[in-house]
Amino acid sequence: MSSGLEITEHASLRDLNTLAVVASARYLVAVGGITQLREALGWAAQHKLDTLVLGGGSNLVFAGDYDGLVLHMAIRGRRWEQVNGDAAVLVLGAGENWHDAVLYAARSGYRGIENLALIPGTAGAAPVQNIGAYGVELGDTLKSVMALDCTTMDVVTLTAADCEFGYRDSLFKRYPGRYIILEIRLGLSRSQPLKLGYRDLQEYLGNTNVASLTPLEVAEAVMAVRRRKLPDPSVLPNVGSFFKNPVVDAARFEQLQQQFPGVVSYPADNGVKLAAAWLIDQAGWKGFRNAQVGIHNRQALVLINHSGGSGEDVLGLAEEVLQSVQARFGVELEMEPGVVGRR
Repeated sequence: MSSGLEITEHASLRDLNTLAVVASARYLVAVGGITQLREALGWAAQHKLDTLVLGGGSNLVFAGDYDGLVLHMAIRGRRWEQVNGDAAVLVLGAGENWHDAVLYAARSGYRGIENLALIPGTAGAAPVQNIGAYGVELGDTLKSVMALDCTTMDVVTLTAADCEFGYRDSLFKRYPGRYIILEIRLGLSRSQPLKLGYRDLQEYLGNTNVASLTPLEVAEAVMAVRRRKLPDPSVLPNVGSFFKNPVVDAARFEQLQQQFPGVVSYPADNGVKLAAAWLIDQAGWKGFRNAQVGIHNRQALVLINHSGGSGEDVLGLAEEVLQSVQARFGVELEMEPGVVGRR
């Protein structure tokens, strides 16, 4: 359909989303570099098509088919730059598998992202969500992002400050479609302190001499803790945490504490962060299943597609959970994954 691109028409997206939802794209193209990306965008503009950038499909719900061109990011490559004694910068192509990159850095003896092991998806998607786990967020180590600015078609470099990171938030999330991430740069160190303060991680490590731990051993501990609570998407299709932890002000938290003395919370910059999993569990949803979809029995944040449910099945259950938590606690939850194809 285009001399320099291999564009597939009516392409299945089932294997390109970790919820294993059946959906199709009107057109699909794998993008391996900036030249292909510019050509694909030009082709889409010529044919008056919307475009969707897709990485690992681990933070997306397809509510229906996509009537446009899906750009499957396949820009690979990882390399070290600015290696200077203790510190180095790890450069990752947008299509690199995130978990593999974490293990690569940890095996090389560099610290900073080991707590983010086993998070599904690609390196290019990581800044969009500002992925985080066990006391660490991507924004803690990100030095810069190289991206295509779709308003000018120029390649730009955005610093961490430019990315405007927040809790599961970023510039890329607030202005969808403006930037397409090509490459990320992470500032890592061989000696920075390991972050082991998260309760589940402390319990797993027990009496281990933490001073002797390597970043790879921390990554392996994180993987073990995650596997205890979170289902493998290849076994039980899911997108990980489906809801953000809501933040309330101090006055509202005090009211909640009086009504629900066991409410689980964490400090936050702008108030108090409530544990969404606790709210959902207390509302009676943990372990719930209907014929197609359900809530994981060990982690109430995770919606699972156990029997070939559609995206609308998943979103319907999510809406029930939202309404239930709102009715019981007066707290509004927000979904983490994006939604595509909903009319």
